[in-house]
Amino acid sequence: MHIDSTLQIGAYHLHHCEDYLFHDYIGTGTLLCAVMDGCTMGTDSYLIATLVGKLLRKIAKERHYLAFIQPSPQPLSQQLESIIHQLFNELKIVKNQLQLEQREMLTTIIVCLLTKEGGTGLVVGDGVVSIDGQVSIFEQDNKPDYVGYHLQEDFAHWYTKQAFIHIPAYTDVSISTDGISSFTALAGGEPDIDPLSYLLSDPGTLDKKLKYLEHQAGLMPTDDVAIIRVRNSHDNSPTQ
Repeated sequence: MHIDSTLQIGAYHLHHCEDYLFHDYIGTGTLLCAVMDGCTMGTDSYLIATLVGKLLRKIAKERHYLAFIQPSPQPLSQQLESIIHQLFNELKIVKNQLQLEQREMLTTIIVCLLTKEGGTGLVVGDGVVSIDGQVSIFEQDNKPDYVGYHLQEDFAHWYTKQAFIHIPAYTDVSISTDGISSFTALAGGEPDIDPLSYLLSDPGTLDKKLKYLEHQAGLMPTDDVAIIRVRNSHDNSPTQ
C-alpha cells in the first residue's frame, strides 16, 4: 500500500489548523488511518483533534506490539469497534485529568482499517470518502455530530447508530475532512478544475497538487483540510 497525506490550514483560519490526521500499521498488513476536524465554534479545537490523533497513535503502537506476542486475527469490523471503544475510554480519562469541558472535546472523525483485500470504516460528523473514484460526502447541514457529545453514553448503543463504510477490494481509497469542499478562487475568476476530484483521483502527490491549485489555478481552501490517500499496489510488501 502506498500512503500519501497532507494537512493544510484554511485561508480563513489565522492562528491554528484545527484538523489533524494519523496513519500507521497496527499489525502485519493492517493500516489504521484517521482524519479529525475540530469544531471552529468550540474552544481550542485544535487540541482535541490533535489529542485524538495522538491517542490513536498510542492505540496503534499497543496493538502492533500485541500482534507479535499474541497473534489472534479478528475480523476488521471487530477490530474497528475495539479501537473506537478504547479511544472513547482514553478520551474520558484525558477529559477528567485535564478537567476539559464539552466544548473543548468537539471533533469529527473518519477512521478506517485497510488491508490489501479491503477494509471498513466509521464516520462521526462531516467528511468525504472516495473509493475508486466513487465519492461519498457526509454532511449534516453544517451541524456535524462530534465525538465529545457521546463520551458519557452507553458505547455499544451509540456505536450501532453510526455511519459505517464498507470498502471492498480497492485500488484507491481517500478520506478527508470537509475542508476539501471549501476551495475558492480567492483572487477572482473561475478556474476550470474540480479540486475534490483532482485531489482524490488524479495522479500525483497531495502536497504538490495543493501547490498547483494555489499557484496555478488560484484556488485555496477557506477551511482547514486533512487528506489521507491509500493506493493498493497489490504486491506482498506494505510500504509507507
